[in-house]
Amino acid sequence: MTAAPATSSSGATLRREHFVFIAIAAAILMITMGARQSLGLFVAPIMDSTHVSYAAMSFALATGQLMWGVAQPLFGALADRHGANRVLVTGAVLLAGGALLTSISNNEFAFIATLGVLTAAGAGAGSLGVLIGVVSQRVPAQRRSAATGIVNAGGSLGQFVFAFVYGRLISSVSWVGAMWAMAVAALATIPLARSLMGGGAAAARPAAVATPAGPSATMTLRDQLRIAARDRSYWCLHLGFFTCGFHIAFLVTHLPGEVGLCNLPRSVAMSAIAIIGLANVAGSLTAGWLGGVMRMKWLLFIMYLSRAVAVLVYLAAPKTAETFYVFAMVLGFTWLATVPPTAGLIGKLFGVRYLSTLFGLTTFTHQIGGFLGAWLGGIVMARFGDFSWMWYADAALATGAALINLPIREAAVRQAA
Repeated sequence: MTAAPATSSSGATLRREHFVFIAIAAAILMITMGARQSLGLFVAPIMDSTHVSYAAMSFALATGQLMWGVAQPLFGALADRHGANRVLVTGAVLLAGGALLTSISNNEFAFIATLGVLTAAGAGAGSLGVLIGVVSQRVPAQRRSAATGIVNAGGSLGQFVFAFVYGRLISSVSWVGAMWAMAVAALATIPLARSLMGGGAAAARPAAVATPAGPSATMTLRDQLRIAARDRSYWCLHLGFFTCGFHIAFLVTHLPGEVGLCNLPRSVAMSAIAIIGLANVAGSLTAGWLGGVMRMKWLLFIMYLSRAVAVLVYLAAPKTAETFYVFAMVLGFTWLATVPPTAGLIGKLFGVRYLSTLFGLTTFTHQIGGFLGAWLGGIVMARFGDFSWMWYADAALATGAALINLPIREAAVRQAA
């Protein structure tokens, strides 16, 4: 007996195999994003154990932000060309290996190689670019935004779950034991990847989702990239995503440091990061649904502007544990909720044939911002003793990102013959 299909207003349906497929993709993202977004919790314990400086650890994590961005289009292109299964398995091995080698590292250069390169590349191979591309090719066009929101919510749930898991392991076992647990979790994505690309989930075939916006059967990836490079709306999405990366990387890397400056226990930072993840489960699902009923550029405008307002209110508020929790809840609602409308707009503009690559390139821009957010946060802290200038820059960039999305047009690019 099969489950009743979910039907959109336009008649597109999601069958049971679609839901299974989406759930598996969300589970993989839950593990990889849970690892990435919890690394800020390791900074202070690693510094206490190895005496590596705060600026050095910030640079290692900033390198990881950039490498995660570099990995997205590269692995996305490999997935578009050769299929996602090998890419996802490779990512699992890299993430597990990086975590294990981090546990025996004791100097700046070792942490750059492990946290900055290996773990970041592995998480990138099993992250948004590849998984959203695979899912978008296998669900009806009218349901892509909602499906992307569900997958994205899996990543946010991973941040909530693993912030608590790794935080508890750090305090009870050690940061080394927490890294071993991260390696085990990464290897658990291998059977999920095989299940995603075969078996029952394969019934959700990509042939069912061809769209008028999509490239012709003879269009090459180079042709599609040339068309995208000439499109102003695509570059507006890049600029908005740059700010999103700056904002997220700064917070996920330096929120524990901000909590410490306010003379609050480390458990407040752990709880705040977990609250961000939990709030974004609701935010991602909401953004996925709203992407099907309102213009996505207005959705992005509202989310980026709300971040600027939240930062300014935080700066004016008393620095208590409750303030951090409310701040985390408000920011968490839009944390990665920008992903469904951004991926949805790229699908509208260019179709889904090369979505893994095109979205991967916007993610690379996102992580250039992420590199600067993580790295400059450490420099500002070392220079001025607090993060005030970073908060001001964050609010200004979020306002700019809101405005840069307004000129975007939501119509398919006319493809060259």
